[in-house]
Amino acid sequence: MNRLAGRRVVVSGGAQGIGAAIVAMFAAEGAQVTVLDGCAEAAAVLAEEIGCHAYVADLADTRATHEGMQRAISRLGGLDVLVNNAGAMRFRALLDLEPLEVETPFDMGTRTMLITTQVAARAMIGFRTPADECAGKVINVSGMGGTGEGGQAHFAASKAAVMALTRAAAHELGPHGITVNCLCPGYFLDERAAVGADQDRVASWSALSPLGRLGEPRDVARAALFLASTDSDYLTGDALNVSGGMVLH
Repeated sequence: MNRLAGRRVVVSGGAQGIGAAIVAMFAAEGAQVTVLDGCAEAAAVLAEEIGCHAYVADLADTRATHEGMQRAISRLGGLDVLVNNAGAMRFRALLDLEPLEVETPFDMGTRTMLITTQVAARAMIGFRTPADECAGKVINVSGMGGTGEGGQAHFAASKAAVMALTRAAAHELGPHGITVNCLCPGYFLDERAAVGADQDRVASWSALSPLGRLGEPRDVARAALFLASTDSDYLTGDALNVSGGMVLH
């Protein structure tokens, strides 16, 4: 359908899993996509498969993230959509958490999103024309931040921060014609995890959804496509659950 024909897109953390699914779907819909990721091998493989461009950057490093974003935008000749998918998933019981372990998901999530959003928004504002109703879109991939099996206190806190950042950014960037929204995936299995997954655990997780299954990366990609398209031009500051109804529990 080419719903994103001509759109210039940067996807941070886009080399694997949900990020890679978003890249593939956006490219199939006509977007020019550049990936920003810390995994050189995965980024190179995806770029070859999809026909997009990829920059390798340590997204936990402020300077590297800033420079990577600038290079990506320069190559695209501007920016219409930013997808923030970078993050770090770690498990640790609440009483065993060390201060440095709390910092990691915030560094790879909230702080990285702040940096990429700042660079992206400046570019979107700079390239805006008086006729533009929607100068750009920022899509933050967060999470339900739940307590499914425990050990997620620091992860849940970082995801709550992402949702708060989304609302604040939507408020400040709205006057510039930029929408900012958040996707909150539930329990997902990518292809690698599915191969070695314990079927009993998969069944128990699937039972949490009224739909009777876990999500797939493409489920989030479809929601991201909606937020990146003109169909969502009057939607901003919202957090959309992509969880198959798991939040009902």
